[in-house]
Amino acid sequence: MPDLLTLGRSVGELLKERNETVAVAESSTGGLISAALLSLPGASAYFVGGGVIYTRHARAGLLMMPESEVTVRGSTEPYALNMARLIQGRLNTTWGLSESGATGPAGNRYGDAAGHSCMAIVGPVDKAITVETGDADREANMWAFTKAALALLEDALRQTP
Repeated sequence: MPDLLTLGRSVGELLKERNETVAVAESSTGGLISAALLSLPGASAYFVGGGVIYTRHARAGLLMMPESEVTVRGSTEPYALNMARLIQGRLNTTWGLSESGATGPAGNRYGDAAGHSCMAIVGPVDKAITVETGDADREANMWAFTKAALALLEDALRQTP
């Protein structure tokens, strides 16, 4: 099992150095992205909050996005960008980070195979990626998606002034 502090340290340190903040809306990672970011002492300097948006009910309640406003299906890059924008706006942060996918052992209701996840960041730069692990191991995918989401944010932090 990966070490949360190891996963979150470089992103947390970069956010602190830059005096920037982040909010997280995650799904199939089940809170691991937030946990990794919170594992660094002093996380309150950069981590504002977030939520595990695992159901339609959570999406409506936590992101305040009713079903009638959902224009793209879940587990896609446009959906991940929308989630990141919503959480960033709701919590007024520099960065919004999101993830939506299928951890396994089966795929999701949209037809994506286990090991599929889309993640996005919004802020000084917007970017979304898709990760396909090809693995049906639920926990392994949760960790893989967490690492990929944090790497996405770290890359953006290192590439923007």
